[in-house]
Amino acid sequence: ILFEAVNLIVVWGASGPAQQREAAMRLLGKFISVREPNIRYLGLMTMARLAQLEGSNQSIKKHQATVLVSLRDADISVRKRALDLLFVMCDTDNAEQIVDELVSHLVNADAAIREEMVLKIAILAEKYATDLRWYVDTILKLITISGDHVSDSIWHRVVQIITNHPQGDLQAYAAATLLVAASPRRCHETAVRVAAYVLGEFGFLIAERPGMSGEEQFRVLHQHWPTVNKKTRSILLSSYAKLANLYEECRPLVSPVFSKNKDNVDVEIQQRSCEYEMMRVAFSPEQVEDLLREMPPFEDKQSPLASGISQGNGTNRDDEILGQAPSPSQQSIDNMNSTESQQNTLPPIDEDDDEGDVPSSRGNGSNYSNGARSRNVASPRTNDAIGIPKEIIPAMRKAFSNLCTSEMGVLFENRVLQVGIKHRYEGSQGTVSCFFGNLSESPLKNLHCQIDHCDHLRMEIQGTPGIVEDGCDVKVKTQAKLRLNVQVLAPYDDAP
Repeated sequence: ILFEAVNLIVVWGASGPAQQREAAMRLLGKFISVREPNIRYLGLMTMARLAQLEGSNQSIKKHQATVLVSLRDADISVRKRALDLLFVMCDTDNAEQIVDELVSHLVNADAAIREEMVLKIAILAEKYATDLRWYVDTILKLITISGDHVSDSIWHRVVQIITNHPQGDLQAYAAATLLVAASPRRCHETAVRVAAYVLGEFGFLIAERPGMSGEEQFRVLHQHWPTVNKKTRSILLSSYAKLANLYEECRPLVSPVFSKNKDNVDVEIQQRSCEYEMMRVAFSPEQVEDLLREMPPFEDKQSPLASGISQGNGTNRDDEILGQAPSPSQQSIDNMNSTESQQNTLPPIDEDDDEGDVPSSRGNGSNYSNGARSRNVASPRTNDAIGIPKEIIPAMRKAFSNLCTSEMGVLFENRVLQVGIKHRYEGSQGTVSCFFGNLSESPLKNLHCQIDHCDHLRMEIQGTPGIVEDGCDVKVKTQAKLRLNVQVLAPYDDAP
């Protein structure tokens, strides 16, 4: 009954009496101090909701020490709720204290909570940093303590912030700190990646310091070459090229690395090695200097890390690439998205549809045959197939070709229907999501998709209920969705 009363106060929000919010906070402070884990769990969860109300921040800080104690609780669910509450109650006044406490707890944290802790620490350190050097130090601590849980999005963001703040001594401080961090032979690979990028861009700022010359920077980075993976080696090659451009003494050291890797089995490493070695032959020194000068500031945009919180998994793969301009197919798919004031457009494609929350229409391994079709709009159901007009087929072929090299795009569009595709692959497995948008002014009746059976593919089909069975109805300005989880079982020579 008490928790329901507190929930009612939360629902009232700022419009409710302030005295009741204070009383609820005092009551919850008692709940999170009891020995019973279920009551502590409910108290922490409800306090996190109450903390989001305007004016509650100061009163909740009185319970900060109690919440920090809950991070050591034996129950993993209580620790997660304590982490959520600390994330909500953090502000500029207590950010450093909370972040430092979370970093110290990270050393002994369970694997089940580490990834979430790393992400939230990174977000808080960026959001409330009054000194960006403290932010850089915090991320380096995360990499040192739990580097396996530091996603690419996190270290990409560090690079963005360092690059975008040329004023002050942040870039020189970051370069010097990362050179020291990468000096031991046993160094986490993520630290090597960050150090390689930052030293390649800003290593010249510390080259005059004792023990930090360009030759020493190359030696520190190259000692990790035998132990890092292909992705890190590609970053190292770019850094070597920039070091050789800046420091004459580095060129005899870098040139053998490029020559040795010109026939590397990895195409990316091979291409970079060939291009960097031939660059000085094909271009003048001034042109080479222009090509290898430091990168311009990244586009100033909202941090992509916060979206990882809503996904609940600590990573956000769609934001891994920094500063990437939208491809033509991305622009096409963006045209499908709209606000309510725009006409003949669709709601945004849900980026989380690939995470398994689409209702299943068939179980594992279900297969269907004979193409795909949609029947006419707002008309009686008929068995007469209309087909695709011949004049549209060339445009669809071009759209298909574009989709072969892009993650998303529009495959088909007329005044009635718009078909968007989003797909991704890893190894022999992949996911293809299809979005069927109703552009007309009437409901789309009996949309029915059928999937060709392929002996070399195993498919799991999910989507809007009825879309692969008896057909489904699509309301005006909405979408029906179909998702195929596919696995390749044998080689094939034509698109299925």
